[in-house]
Amino acid sequence: MSRGRDDRRDEAPASDEDGVMRAHPEGTVVRLRVVAGARRTELAGVAGQALRVRVAAPPAQGRANAAILGYLAGLVGLRARDLEITAGERARDKLVLVRGRSPRQVRAALLEADR
Repeated sequence: MSRGRDDRRDEAPASDEDGVMRAHPEGTVVRLRVVAGARRTELAGVAGQALRVRVAAPPAQGRANAAILGYLAGLVGLRARDLEITAGERARDKLVLVRGRSPRQVRAALLEADR
C-alpha cells in the first residue's frame, strides 16, 4: 500500500526531488520550516516542501537563527560560518545556503543524523 503525501512528514528528512533542497553555485540551498523555543534542537521530518527543524533557542535577538546554523553545520561537518540564511531571517520559513556541499552530500548527512 502506498503512503499518501500527508504521511511524508514522518519520512526521511530531506530529498532534492521534493523541493527541500536544490543545487546552488556555491553549494546547496535547504528550505527550512523552523519551530523556535522547542524542548530540544532536532530534525523533525519534512513538512510540505521544507525540512522541519525544532530549535531550543528562543526566536529573540537572532538566537534561534544562530542555533539553527550551528546545528545544521554540525550535521553536515562544516563550521557555522559556512552556512548562511539567505531568506527568511525573521520568519519561520527560511532558505539556508550550505557552502561547499552538494545536495547529495547534504541529504546523506541529514539522513545519517536522523537515525
